Amino acid sequence: MSSLADNYRHLKERIQQISQQYQQKTPTLICVSKTANLDQMEELYQLGVRDFAENRPQVFQDKYQHFAHSDVIWHYIGSLQRRPVKDIINQVDYFHALDRLKLAKEIQKRADRPIKSFVQVNISGEASKSGLNPHELVDFLNAIKDFDKILPIGLMTMAPKGASTESCLEIFQALRNLRDQIQQNDPSQSSLTELSMGMSADFVPAIQAGTSFLRIGSAFFAE
Repeated sequence: MSSLADNYRHLKERIQQISQQYQQKTPTLICVSKTANLDQMEELYQLGVRDFAENRPQVFQDKYQHFAHSDVIWHYIGSLQRRPVKDIINQVDYFHALDRLKLAKEIQKRADRPIKSFVQVNISGEASKSGLNPHELVDFLNAIKDFDKILPIGLMTMAPKGASTESCLEIFQALRNLRDQIQQNDPSQSSLTELSMGMSADFVPAIQAGTSFLRIGSAFFAE
């Protein structure tokens, strides 16, 4: 069995086990394929992976074209500038990095259908991280309420690199609490049900905090 097959099997088993341990719904496993070549992606596709994530417009385009007639579900992660929006937004199934009003306006202008979007929140307050400050979130959601080409389905965040399990858990629980609070205070935000958090190094506390989507890269491709 190849290392890819081993890694995928191990990941699925571990995610299932942790979800049961913390009595959480098993999250969707997204393969962050930005470092993978087409052969690796083909192998993972044959193994049953359907959710792939990319973060560079041109690389995304090349991979999208390769899998054009398949049932791959595409996630765009990472910061997106306004200029490439027109080239990719109608090819993605989920957009995980809606972090500013100018970008939302560009998506509204270019999309030909409602785009399932995660609003990125900088819970940790790191200067190097993109995302809205938590106290800006309600105003932002109100500002995009009439944008019929954006469907905000949840919130996304990242924990600091190298953070302890305890710190990651605090950050992920804070995002979950923020989502719950918004839903409680504003019934019109009923679509905001999902959470995108947890990567290879911190998916255990993300599951514990109730994530809906895991964005896993290096754990798939480790030798």
